[in-house]
Amino acid sequence: MKYSVITFGCRVNQADSLGFEEALLQSGAAPAAPEEADLVVVNTCSVTASADQGARQTIRRIARSNPNARIVVTGCYATREPADVAALPNVIRVVPNDDKPRLVPEVIPLVIKDEFSTAERFGDGDGSCGARIEPGIAGRTAFTLRVQTGCAEPCSYCIIPSTRGRPRSVPPDDVLSEAARITTAGFKEIALTGVHLGSYGRDLSPRSTLLELLVALCRVPGDLLFRVSSLEPMDCSREIVDLVASSASLAPHFHLPLQHASDRVLSAMGRPYTIAFYSGLVDYVRRRVPEASIGSDVIVGFPGETDRDFDALASYLESSPLTHVHVFPYSDRPGTRAATMGGAVPGPIVRVRARQVREISQRLRERFHHSQIGTVHQGLTLEDGSLVVTGNYLKLRIAVGRRRNEWVRVRVTSEHDGELLPG
Repeated sequence: MKYSVITFGCRVNQADSLGFEEALLQSGAAPAAPEEADLVVVNTCSVTASADQGARQTIRRIARSNPNARIVVTGCYATREPADVAALPNVIRVVPNDDKPRLVPEVIPLVIKDEFSTAERFGDGDGSCGARIEPGIAGRTAFTLRVQTGCAEPCSYCIIPSTRGRPRSVPPDDVLSEAARITTAGFKEIALTGVHLGSYGRDLSPRSTLLELLVALCRVPGDLLFRVSSLEPMDCSREIVDLVASSASLAPHFHLPLQHASDRVLSAMGRPYTIAFYSGLVDYVRRRVPEASIGSDVIVGFPGETDRDFDALASYLESSPLTHVHVFPYSDRPGTRAATMGGAVPGPIVRVRARQVREISQRLRERFHHSQIGTVHQGLTLEDGSLVVTGNYLKLRIAVGRRRNEWVRVRVTSEHDGELLPG
């Protein structure tokens, strides 16, 4: 049986899709392009209306190009609108987020043909059914490890708490066991992710914290780097920043969603901090970890956003120590508080503001790149060994000759057309 997994959205979805890939490989299935696969798993996002649309378009395109494909849809869009998803062509099963662990065992019997022999179904590796996890699964050299899911934050624009449920954390011993397994399989970088990662451990008994988990992970044997994915500003304590500054096991890379720089808009969004708090946090990160990459997310066109509000956002971003920004034009999510608010910003204005933020982000990225010329970093080779990604998320092309998944030392010597060049 041939399979394909298509993933939309966040790192949590990426982590879930890695689990599908491993389970499918262990069943004896082989990866293939969607146009050739017997089974296609589409792991959807629903953070914006365009994310929903992208999933629908992808499913219809697969059905046209591969009429025999059996399509299974999961993720946040599938959880939020199961009936609409089930009506799409070639969809044989819609799996909500909570049922993701059972997706592969339940779907395989629907797809696999009885005439497959045992030899055809199973490989000859050392996994439970012959397959073995290894770097390169799903095209990724770094492994994305989900340690938490669910969210209870009251952000007025977000539908995710209703699609992911209450916060649930993976017990620390289970995380450490999984990290050891991943390391043994040959992975050298693990990205830690969660829907609300900073809430890690609050639901456990005994309670734990993300800081305690990071300290424990830093003791995992092996030449291993942990990259912390998105952290809400109120959860990024100075102790976490100090740990990143002092530990070679943690990547100097922060992603701290701002969402807006107007306190009035932040309050309407339900964000529990002010721009003064956020500014102080990222300034502290820059002082303690001078080489750090610091990314952020912002929303433009939130209901009631005025020219003055947007000017405050643009002004802060221009002067901030951030290195890149992801911009999300606001779109209504039915079922959220924001969808009932007045003061809708006209679409053309939203698009202009989004373009301005993207231009600011490009300037921030260029400024960060220029600041890194002359610096030396450890990086991991990706693809065919010619691309290196450093701990602080710089990407450099090197001469072919390295294998994928090797640590290398690189010096940043120059930049040309937005691309960093090594020496």
